[in-house]
Amino acid sequence: MTTTPTRTRGGFVEVTLVVFGVYALGIGLFMMFAPGAFFDTLGTFGVRNDHYIFDNATFEIPQGLLLLAAVRRVSWRVPALAFATVHWALHSLSHIIDPHHGAGDVIGWIEAGGLVFTTVILAIALRAAVKNEVTEKGGH
Repeated sequence: MTTTPTRTRGGFVEVTLVVFGVYALGIGLFMMFAPGAFFDTLGTFGVRNDHYIFDNATFEIPQGLLLLAAVRRVSWRVPALAFATVHWALHSLSHIIDPHHGAGDVIGWIEAGGLVFTTVILAIALRAAVKNEVTEKGGH
């Protein structure tokens, strides 16, 4: 049946939206309400700057909310996933260019690899969302 692949793609897209939405919202709230703990655990790059950590939180929180909203608003899925994929790709590039984590370069490269891997997951979900959209509109 032709509905099974669409349903499977749709399920993958929904799971991706929820996982990345919760993650972005959670990390943004962590940055906003515990910048010191965030810096000491995840953000150990350069000198701690609470203003910049807060600035990043104000980006992550709306991104998380957008991804979560796209679970219900199907028409938002492609733009939300496109936005998140570009964000994660640029974030990956940042970590590839500067892998010098406070806990050591190995940790920095592991983080960069994780970001590249998760960018690929987002790109796959984006592709599936585009296919779902085309299928729903009667295309091939």
